[in-house]
Amino acid sequence: MKNLLSLLEDNPIIGGVKDNKGLDEVLRSDCNVVFVLYGNILTISDIIDKVKNSGKLAFVHVDLLEGTSHKDVVIEYIKEKTKADGIISTKAHMIQVAREYGLFTVHRFFLVDSMSFYSLEKQISHSKPDCIEIMPGCMPKVLGWVVDLVDVPIIAGGLVCAKDDVVNALKAGATAISTTNMGVWKV
Repeated sequence: MKNLLSLLEDNPIIGGVKDNKGLDEVLRSDCNVVFVLYGNILTISDIIDKVKNSGKLAFVHVDLLEGTSHKDVVIEYIKEKTKADGIISTKAHMIQVAREYGLFTVHRFFLVDSMSFYSLEKQISHSKPDCIEIMPGCMPKVLGWVVDLVDVPIIAGGLVCAKDDVVNALKAGATAISTTNMGVWKV
């Protein structure tokens, strides 16, 4: 975890990739951390190898990994068959299992209303993630509320499209931002 946080301190922009074109671009970028948002059980190991060979940390969004279910075995597969550093999931159970396997964990939350906001603290107490990702990440006021509510590093993700989105999220207390917008990787 310390290595992740120090890398994000050096560069708080996480490159999210959703296809091979994005992967090629992020490997040439200054992003130290990569969120892999695509792939399947046949391709994920090669995708992760490319990220790791470029000296970056690799996180697999297990909810988006094709050909898998939302069962513990997908976490075991990621741990045993890839060199991934961690996982991303919206499911508390998947976060818990990944922690048991020694993977870094990012619990992703979509804050769309007051109910999703007020359930955040309870869900985090169950999953105990290393970090949380709040979506959409372009809401500095809401990010500030989350910073005040929880004691977990926060990643602002989703709809982070410009430099001012990055600056505002970081000013609100986010540790980092994640985006698939290649232009923002260069900010």
